Amino acid sequence: MMQKHQILKTEQKALEINLNDKIYGTFAEIGAGQEVARNFFQAGAAVGTIAKTMSAYDKTYSDAIYGEEEKNRYVCESRVYKMLDHEYGLMEERLQDVRPETCFFVFADSCAAINYRRTIKGNGWLGVRFQLGPNEKPNELVVHVNMLDNDNRLQQEAVGILGVNMIYAAYFYNDDKEQLVKSLLDGLKSRVNIDMVRLSGPRFEDTDNRLLGLYLVKHGLTLVTMFDENKDSIHPSEFLYKKSLMVVRGHYRPPTLVSVDAIDKSFEQFKAEPDIDEDKAYMVTEMTLDYLDHGGEINEHDFCLRADLLCAMGHKVIISNCSNHVKLINYLSRFKIQKLGLVIGVHELLEIVQSKYEENQDGRLLVAFGELFTRNIKVYAYPALEESTMELRTARNLPVPEGIKFLYQHLLDSKHIIEVEEFDRELLEIFPHKIYESICAGESGWEKHLPKNLADMINEKGMFCYIDGKEQS
Repeated sequence: MMQKHQILKTEQKALEINLNDKIYGTFAEIGAGQEVARNFFQAGAAVGTIAKTMSAYDKTYSDAIYGEEEKNRYVCESRVYKMLDHEYGLMEERLQDVRPETCFFVFADSCAAINYRRTIKGNGWLGVRFQLGPNEKPNELVVHVNMLDNDNRLQQEAVGILGVNMIYAAYFYNDDKEQLVKSLLDGLKSRVNIDMVRLSGPRFEDTDNRLLGLYLVKHGLTLVTMFDENKDSIHPSEFLYKKSLMVVRGHYRPPTLVSVDAIDKSFEQFKAEPDIDEDKAYMVTEMTLDYLDHGGEINEHDFCLRADLLCAMGHKVIISNCSNHVKLINYLSRFKIQKLGLVIGVHELLEIVQSKYEENQDGRLLVAFGELFTRNIKVYAYPALEESTMELRTARNLPVPEGIKFLYQHLLDSKHIIEVEEFDRELLEIFPHKIYESICAGESGWEKHLPKNLADMINEKGMFCYIDGKEQS
């Protein structure tokens, strides 16, 4: 069990680093990120830590140093990596022979704080490239942050605190990844959310960045984070801006042939919509913390098993704490997604409709449904069989409450709710929870209900196997 995290003040962290004569580095800050180096100067003894600080604030000057950016975007992932490359190269070139016993670092950030007209809400990319031993190859810690303060000066201050947290975590929490992630929020509760973290380098070859993403969501640093089919942390801003997106939520324990059918058939129907550009349409799967909960605890091993299977299927994955779809929609809205499709099984759709009806008997029913069924969002309802009667349930024959039938019919007629049409009827007879139980019991025959590569993975790695009621790790 992780030890209780002791929150240190920003000044204390900065001073502790300044007093460590083995840690020495450069600060390169663009935009709203001018406050990180200031914290080290104000803490005292900075001469032992800071080799150089700089801010190439003017874009022309910045381009002359770090190179140009595509589409004239400067608050982006690639900018931070260019800054780290350039400044770390200079550190090695100029100081490696002079300070052979030193652990070098470079801190870089490119941030945009909230502007006067509130058209920019405030976000940034921050990175640390750092050695954990003299003459070692460097490691990297990179994050994306959204600033939540409603004031430009306060957002800049928050970036300054986060930068100190990152450098301190890189050197003092690198052997405890969960504490490293939690510590990023020290002194910043409710002031920022961090929706991507990536840790790499020779000291972290065995680090699973998907777990770091899980820690972000688990400890409230963000509601949503993502990783790709290569198990790398990614951020939606780098590929989703002004694109169309379909999200398929599920337990994926394990993904069966019916899961594959739901994903494939829904996405084909989504791309075929007349207002969707197929070349700019993406699909991601989603797991929520609710689906990972084991009696109040998040089972990391179980999460990694499901993540492995989704990666093997070639899917990008969202981890979220959005049991309410509206929270996910609000998060994705900042990327100006053109069209958003949510794939929902009909049983889950019925639960959503019923809960909204029961929770809004005070005249707010239209508002409650309007939050979910907005202009650019469509729900694709994948059919299912009633397990007891084998009756086919579709979006058209769901037993919705009498008092909401008129509104539900309107959502169908207006195509806010769309039936997934080209489904495989025979595959609906696969019930994933029964497959899972069969695997756990060590039975055979379940393999035919999964894609072959997934069935082979489960057998080869002994996934979902239990001994004395406990899953093997």
